[in-house]
Amino acid sequence: MAVPKSKVSPSRRNMRRAHDALAPSVHQECSNCGELKRPHHVCASCGHYDGRDVVEAEA
Repeated sequence: MAVPKSKVSPSRRNMRRAHDALAPSVHQECSNCGELKRPHHVCASCGHYDGRDVVEAEA
């Protein structure tokens, strides 16, 4: 059975976890209505994508 040979200090443990944090979600402004949207996704408020209307806007 795998058993640690010695105690891992909090500093060493935290250095190992330095890259585990969640990245903040990226948002861009819609070119049509100005609402925030995910890049490469249809705007949820106006249905606009890549300079054209793709989906009917929800009223």
